[in-house]
Amino acid sequence: QVQLVESGGGLAQDGGSLRLSCAASVSIFSINHMGWYRQAPGKERELVAVITSGGNTVYVDSVKGRFTISRDNGKNTVYLQMNSLKPEDTAVYYCNAAINQYRYWGQGTQVTVSS
Repeated sequence: QVQLVESGGGLAQDGGSLRLSCAASVSIFSINHMGWYRQAPGKERELVAVITSGGNTVYVDSVKGRFTISRDNGKNTVYLQMNSLKPEDTAVYYCNAAINQYRYWGQGTQVTVSS
């Protein structure tokens, strides 16, 4: 069983920045890829960014150039640096880890961007 603990959410102003962290209970060397998803009220959960074990990254178009996903293997932690935040980025952000056919989720952290 893999435990994921997110932190770093909160309130930011339009144009501000926040950094989310996701600490895994296992070595992230064993994780195929890790990602961040978000779910806004009344909307489906959507992929925001993914980073593979090899360091390749994928972003949803709406955050390209503003968000950066990274990983610190020594700390078993994945980060999401969010810059130039917009009110439409408001959502609960979830960390996800994929190990072979298994998927694990964190409890979520709220990000609210005020206009």
